[in-house]
Amino acid sequence: MDLRWANLRGNPFGAWSFALAAFLAALATRFAVAEEVPYGIPFLTFFPAVILTAFVAGLRPSIAVGVASTLASWFFFLPPSWSFVLYPSTALALALYIGIVAVNIGVVHVMHEALERLRQEEGKSAELAEQRETLFRELQHRISNNLAIVSALLNLQRAEVEDEKASQALAEAANRLQLISKIHRKLHDPSRSRLRFGPFVEDLCRDVLEASGAGNIVCLVSAADAKIPSEKIVPVALIVTELISNALEHGFNGRPKGTIRIDLSAEGTAHVLTVADDGNGLPEGFALEDARSMGLRIVRSLARQIDGEFAMEAKDGTVCRLVFPAGDAAPRPPDAYAT
Repeated sequence: MDLRWANLRGNPFGAWSFALAAFLAALATRFAVAEEVPYGIPFLTFFPAVILTAFVAGLRPSIAVGVASTLASWFFFLPPSWSFVLYPSTALALALYIGIVAVNIGVVHVMHEALERLRQEEGKSAELAEQRETLFRELQHRISNNLAIVSALLNLQRAEVEDEKASQALAEAANRLQLISKIHRKLHDPSRSRLRFGPFVEDLCRDVLEASGAGNIVCLVSAADAKIPSEKIVPVALIVTELISNALEHGFNGRPKGTIRIDLSAEGTAHVLTVADDGNGLPEGFALEDARSMGLRIVRSLARQIDGEFAMEAKDGTVCRLVFPAGDAAPRPPDAYAT
């Protein structure tokens, strides 16, 4: 129940004016129906006045209306009328009325105080939620910046390394950290529990192709406006990145141009992610479980992390298929890219 419209509690003049009007209206109504009201219920019209005053004007005005109603009923409507003579029967009626009025006033007052405390707690909760959201955004911003700094440091260290394999490993690590930094920037809003996959992956493909200098490769994304829970978007984005990088390195090696198709669809209660290229295909005798490529090891580990199943096959190039639950269950901890 929302009592904010009853703002006369903070306006003494309005509250007491309302109390006086309620009492006078109850008294006038009681006189107007004096002939129709059965003998013995002199307080009929005063109960609503007291309760409404307690509800709208507050404790003290309602007590004043209760006292005035008691005196008016006693003087005008309890026998003998127009006097303050008190008989045992009238004394009992007055006592019952006073008791009922006191209980009504007390209940309304306690209810109002409870609702007021509830509103204050809601205000505090809203303030805490806003502070948490601000801190969360700041945390994500700092994480993104720190990842970007580490990526830059790895690139600087790469310039000092002469071994080609070590240099390549540092470059790949720097690129992966830079990717995670960009993902965190897109996910910094805590109110967004799901991210639209299509536009996100289109940006991701553009970044990977630009970073690799593969201007002759076209990346087509079809997602049917699918959405992925935010706790799974990072592993899925890393998987997509690794598969695109793998296609660029192996599938299109020696080819002037090519196409990578990325599709996300629903299959029952699961998401099905397909990354297909029209490149060179898989080597003869290829077995995923025996693959020693760091990229594929990362993909398999991340797939297990989100309870997914990953497979590859040669079909007019290479087709990679990842099936993972569509629910919001938290991903499992990574297993250090174990095979």
